[in-house]
Amino acid sequence: MTANETSVIAKGFTKPTARVERLKRAIVEAVPVMETERAKLVTEAYKETENLAPILRRAKVVEKLFNHMQVTIRDDELIVGTTTEHPRSSEVGIEYSYDWIEQELDTLSNRATDPFCIDETGKKTLRKISKYWQGKTLSEYALSLMSKECRDCQDYAVFNAGNYLYAGVGHSVVFYERVIKDGFSGIIRDVVDTLEKMDRNHPDAIKKEQFYRALLITYTAAINHAHRYANKAEEMAQRETNPARKAELAQIAKNCRRVPEHGATTFWEAVQSFWFVHYMLHVEANGHSYSPGPFDRFMHRFYQSDPTVTEDFAQELIDCLFVKFNDANKVRDDISAQAFAGYQLFELVALGGTDEDGNDQTNDISYMCLTALAHVGMPMPSVGIRVGNTTPDEFLYRACEVIRLGYGMPNVFNDEVIIPAMVNRGIPLKLARTYTPSGCVEPDIQHKYEGWHDAASFNVAKVLEITLHNGRCFGKQLGPQTGEITSFTCIEDFFAAFEKQMAYFVHNMVEAVNCIDVAHGDRVPLPFQSALIEGCIEKGKSVQEGGALYNFTGPQGVGIIDAGDSLYAIQKNVFEDKKITLAQLKDALENNFGHPVEATGSTEISAQNGAAAAGGALSEESEMEMRIYEAVKSILSGSGSISLADLRKSASLPQTAGGGQYDDILRVLRSTPGFGNDIDEVDAFTVRCGRIYCELVEQYTNPRGGKFQAGMYPVSANVLYGKDVGALPTGRLAKTTLGDGVSPRAGVDTNGPTAAANSVSKLDHALASNGTLYNQKFLPAALTGDKGLMNLSALIRGYFDRKGMHIQFNVVDRETLLDAQKNPDKHKDLVIRVAGYSAHFVRLAKDVQDNIINRTEHTF
Repeated sequence: MTANETSVIAKGFTKPTARVERLKRAIVEAVPVMETERAKLVTEAYKETENLAPILRRAKVVEKLFNHMQVTIRDDELIVGTTTEHPRSSEVGIEYSYDWIEQELDTLSNRATDPFCIDETGKKTLRKISKYWQGKTLSEYALSLMSKECRDCQDYAVFNAGNYLYAGVGHSVVFYERVIKDGFSGIIRDVVDTLEKMDRNHPDAIKKEQFYRALLITYTAAINHAHRYANKAEEMAQRETNPARKAELAQIAKNCRRVPEHGATTFWEAVQSFWFVHYMLHVEANGHSYSPGPFDRFMHRFYQSDPTVTEDFAQELIDCLFVKFNDANKVRDDISAQAFAGYQLFELVALGGTDEDGNDQTNDISYMCLTALAHVGMPMPSVGIRVGNTTPDEFLYRACEVIRLGYGMPNVFNDEVIIPAMVNRGIPLKLARTYTPSGCVEPDIQHKYEGWHDAASFNVAKVLEITLHNGRCFGKQLGPQTGEITSFTCIEDFFAAFEKQMAYFVHNMVEAVNCIDVAHGDRVPLPFQSALIEGCIEKGKSVQEGGALYNFTGPQGVGIIDAGDSLYAIQKNVFEDKKITLAQLKDALENNFGHPVEATGSTEISAQNGAAAAGGALSEESEMEMRIYEAVKSILSGSGSISLADLRKSASLPQTAGGGQYDDILRVLRSTPGFGNDIDEVDAFTVRCGRIYCELVEQYTNPRGGKFQAGMYPVSANVLYGKDVGALPTGRLAKTTLGDGVSPRAGVDTNGPTAAANSVSKLDHALASNGTLYNQKFLPAALTGDKGLMNLSALIRGYFDRKGMHIQFNVVDRETLLDAQKNPDKHKDLVIRVAGYSAHFVRLAKDVQDNIINRTEHTF
């Protein structure tokens, strides 16, 4: 270790203030509530505006919300603004969908994933309101645009486009800096000026004028809303007896009187202005993944120019803001809740990176945000760092020091892959250099971009299963007939059939996504968001109608690793080693290797012939792991990877009930090498499957004039989607979890973290330009001391040198997670990485917890 390395490693962290601890505790202890105020106000506004154009109607909806929704300031807060009365609670976007609300009101409070409390009065209110919305919601309109074939594909769980079918889109990074600098009044001036210069004889003038009027209505109401908070703070200050809190409330009132109407003059005002913009986006759209983006870049100038703010107070403000992110929440239907488990809004703060000339932009706020993450240790906001050739080693070491705290953050993005990938999609180089990660892992361009990231989840493993059954699914001929597998003579026959099925189902997915896209433009344009995306005022149209400068649609592929490993298992065991015949494989798959199959899944379709799930098989395997774990841990912890994969391979499979005649087949399949061990001939199959998906997706365009671009990340849908996939040639039983993003399947990567990363780097990450997601899990002991930090940093640099796009880490041991399952009250603060986000472990459904527990534990 050099002297320079010694000077930058292991700085340690200070303690947060008592205020921050109290604010955090209030959120951790909160019970999420589904509230009804937004639904009532939105319904009133729609009833009052039946004769208006959609954009003006939406402006009146937002005006009603900003002028009449409750104004709440919580104890100890320095940054104010919330959509709900109760902490960590959620309103309902009833204009997007009402049917699932009616169906799930009585099960919402006790469902397995992300439950919300709602009292009988609230249920009665929503049931009454829902009568107005029959036939009027966005989801009903979007579904009416889809063909029967397209709807069938969704009903049979080939893909899920429900993310934007049931709620607002979100998934953008708006022009925060513009508001902090010039205020809403600056936007109003721009709109008025544009109106005055508009050619009223132009054919588009009528629609443009409606759009501009909508912006004026919206932003006037937004200013009034901030003033309502100023009034509330003044009222509370008058009643407050504690002198310190009285002074804070008085200053909060002054801040809200100033911003966001006008530009900020202090750092406190700047942070408050940022939060008003951010939370007002949620008020308008009930979306998620509204990401702050390069927060350190646009906040730094306000920190530098404020002579009154101390470093300690600035840190407390950022800490308070980080807690505040966790006050927001979103209630989803039960299926979507399983796909997005963990009460997450996926709001990513991006740190580091470069300006348009490629100069590193790491600054004081970058480090303060890392400290805030260490101080707060909560699931939101998600924090990511950009790493490129100019990133200071000190910044990466500091990020690694936060990573080993175990919160699953920050996640890490590779400039040297993402910038060229964006340029390849038509983004100018200077803009691409300023990209910002958003949502889970999606590259974005701040305030110039409508990416429709996460537009759908496409189940690649399900398509392979359908391929293995000649296009049939649950007995229905869902896809094209591509041949019974017993007639295939080589692996290329399988790939040819698979590509035909993929092309058919991707086509239907694009139809579904575009129908929903059209519905948002027709029914729910968003004037507040649109004024904060460049291009909209200039074009005179909303983001939802194509107003942004750059437009994309990004559906993600799930189960790609399972598909690749399955096809390799066929090549290896059928065509090369001839250990299994295709007839034997077909029979074993259709009978789920002799294991019982439950008739459950994420769809309502009954399971048939291995197309659903294998009862308690997964839990029995987990019990076997638990019995042998302690006995072998001391041996495995010396070097290499702690994984039970080899032990599972050599264990006696007849111990698992139901195997019988299929035991030998199952043993052969599960002994086959898989993706994640840096074996080129194995990895090539997964690389090919990923490329097939991405190249099919990128052939299509969207209604906003932009292109489709693929991503490969699951959120937590790999758990949900596994419930609808039958047995696979890897030996994976029906109904069990699929692989996690582009990570190797759990327990398969047995050659250590570097070999696993090498395999993942072989994927064409630049082609998957909507983002890829790679999880690794380390024992805490593997990252101790300066050596641990250097090893982790070197792993990241090495993976990025090999053109990996993204990587993130869980640093936690199995015993802690198992104890948290058994004793959740002892581990309420335990935050772990799920997928492209972190969550409180004890709030996750057990199958998601099990998926995290079963991931390979690495050491160096």
